[in-house]
Amino acid sequence: MNFLRTIFAQANVFEYGIIDTKDICFSTDVRKMCETNACQQYGKTWCCPPAVGSMEQCRERIGKHEKFILFSQKYHLEDSFDFEGMVNGLTQFKRTCRTLDEMLHPKTKDYFILSNEGCDLCKTCTYPNAPCRFPDKAHHSLEGYGLLVSDLAKSANMHYVNGANTVTYFGALICNSAMLKM
Repeated sequence: MNFLRTIFAQANVFEYGIIDTKDICFSTDVRKMCETNACQQYGKTWCCPPAVGSMEQCRERIGKHEKFILFSQKYHLEDSFDFEGMVNGLTQFKRTCRTLDEMLHPKTKDYFILSNEGCDLCKTCTYPNAPCRFPDKAHHSLEGYGLLVSDLAKSANMHYVNGANTVTYFGALICNSAMLKM
């Protein structure tokens, strides 16, 4: 766990908590929100449904590992309507997920990372006409897997809301117990 503590600190992760993958609850309601295109990413990126596969495929992908390490970063906003601050925070959070991946990859390849709200690697995604340009750098969406982030935060003993004029973004490191011993 020392290795993970170190890389989370280096990446300025705000909070993290560990959940056994067998305890993860998948929600068809969350997946249905994706299908209504609430975030306008449905069918537009390799990191969101339907490209990530069915909920059963997502459940199986996570179930091949033992641990679900939820992590977050908190960003301060000028006020609760600071959309630019929210977008900047999201962009920074996506970079954090990639940085974590870059730090983990030399040590092990038996993991994957989920992020939130689609992908920002390419100006225009190749989906569905061509393969992903960066499959090793792209991170699927937590919500696209049918995961309700507020419930995950509660299970991981983390704060989902972190005060006025803040926004918190979440990701997950899905791995096996051996990573906790590094």
